[in-house]
Amino acid sequence: MTTKRSETGKLGEDKACEYLKKNGYKIIERNHRNKIGEIDAIAIDKDKTLVFIEVKTIRNSGNQEMMPEDNLNSRKIGILSKVCDQYANSSPHLIHSEKGWRIDLLALTIEEENVVIEHYKNIAP
Repeated sequence: MTTKRSETGKLGEDKACEYLKKNGYKIIERNHRNKIGEIDAIAIDKDKTLVFIEVKTIRNSGNQEMMPEDNLNSRKIGILSKVCDQYANSSPHLIHSEKGWRIDLLALTIEEENVVIEHYKNIAP
């Protein structure tokens, strides 16, 4: 049984991947899980950088002051960094020697049929 929240999350991830593909990224994997946590999407940027993508999505009903970015705190970034580090260490063949890897945030606001995407690159040290 899916909830409204999980439906919104799935839609956001689908829209995020569409956005990434349109912007020259090659999607390698979606919803990668390990013992520590989950990575929403893993891609290769057109410059050959391995990119881990965190997707945060909200539905805006018109009177909402919260932004999708507000759902990503330092604790979540710390966990995400560990998951990404573990993935990168187990997949060195995906990492370009001069480009390395980074973590990006795609923050999506959905209002009826309109989707606004903010792309924040390299959100974690």
